[in-house]
Amino acid sequence: MADSKELQQIVERAVAQVFDRVLPRLQAELVERVLAELPAASSQSAESGAGSPVQHGNVPHSNLVQAVASIHAGSTQKEILRALLEAGSAYGTRIALFVVKGGAATGWQSRGLGEDDAIKDFPLDMTAGPAAHAYQNRIVAPANSAEMDRRFVKQFGGPENEQIIVLPLVLKDKVAALLYADGGAEGVLDGPSLEVLVLATSAWLEVASLRKQAHRDVSDSAVSMERIERPEHPPVPPVQTVSSFADPFAAQPSKHTARKPEPEPQPQPPQPEPEPAEVVEISAHAASASAAASAPATAADPFAGMSAEDADTHRKAQRFARLLVDEIKLYNQAKVADGRRNKDLYDRLKEDIEKSRSTFQKRYGNTAAASGDYFQREVLRSLAEDDMSVMGASFRK
Repeated sequence: MADSKELQQIVERAVAQVFDRVLPRLQAELVERVLAELPAASSQSAESGAGSPVQHGNVPHSNLVQAVASIHAGSTQKEILRALLEAGSAYGTRIALFVVKGGAATGWQSRGLGEDDAIKDFPLDMTAGPAAHAYQNRIVAPANSAEMDRRFVKQFGGPENEQIIVLPLVLKDKVAALLYADGGAEGVLDGPSLEVLVLATSAWLEVASLRKQAHRDVSDSAVSMERIERPEHPPVPPVQTVSSFADPFAAQPSKHTARKPEPEPQPQPPQPEPEPAEVVEISAHAASASAAASAPATAADPFAGMSAEDADTHRKAQRFARLLVDEIKLYNQAKVADGRRNKDLYDRLKEDIEKSRSTFQKRYGNTAAASGDYFQREVLRSLAEDDMSVMGASFRK
């Protein structure tokens, strides 16, 4: 038991050191992206009097860096999203966040539309207008309020100048939420600055998901070590967790749709506020999606013929490989895109790939999972999208 605790402490220190080294670099990169956007934002602001579809307020751009910093201060997904709304309210008089689930958008929270929860559960029309354009094309969609969901405009009104904007929040190459903004009666609507805040939020949410996954791996390692040291205790079966696609608003009475009378509920202990759908458990969703993509669609457990200990090792190796490759993608998005396009992905990412491969080998190279070659398979699946040709001639098969 003492060895298990000691191992856990060692791994926790190693993980903490990695994040202490990586997170400042990521923050610096995001700030650089913000600063790079400022000239474009300023020039668009100067052109706003010449027919620009978005009117800009008088918020100093020096405050934009502070707004990004406030988003980075959040450690949970809920804190990060609330920080986005708080920071965004300086660049849009009225803003609202809609969580996207299965092609449908549902209201989460807002600022400037009355109470913060005034928008909660509101079903946004995604069949046409700027919401559909932003979702389908994953781009910012400026528009006129007449193009917006009529039910939304009827319920919450529109801005005096009729100019609105809808921005997609993209996570893992998928639109997880939509941010609506308009100038209300004050006319404050700075589209470029809102776009920077949404980009910063997306990047920071992905960092939070990787961080959470890393801590899970630390806990899994400690539990596995304890089982080895205490064989008299049978392995604990995996706990079924709630899917990240579960409706987080199911426990809340809808404010915007009629509901049938329900029996008087029995007193229940207070429940924690659910987090937005799709955005919740990003890393868990990504892990399940990766498993589905890398294995044939079958109900059979691929590790069914193994001992419980070996099967557990294989599953952890798969998760660790996904974590390593996800980190490569996160910090090298431009190189990944260029490498796929020019079919020389390995040459561009050789140093990162081989360092991560070495890390994986040190951890699982001498275990039962070594035969699975999970890191190599994850590189091909996630980085190359199962197309060996994009890796280039120098990639070892």
